[in-house]
Amino acid sequence: MLGRIGTTEIILVLAVILLIFGSKKLPELAKAIGKSVTELKEGLKSNSGSDESTTPNSESDK
Repeated sequence: MLGRIGTTEIILVLAVILLIFGSKKLPELAKAIGKSVTELKEGLKSNSGSDESTTPNSESDK
């Protein structure tokens, strides 16, 4: 029961977000979050094949 989120909880969270950020900032916030998620997906996709080349070598730092 602790792991389940119901309709009431979602409405409550959305109401708190609306009170905190206001109705004018919500579209800007949603756009920024969408842009961040898109960039994260692109970064993960381009980095998935080259994990070894991007990790720093601890011996070369000394």
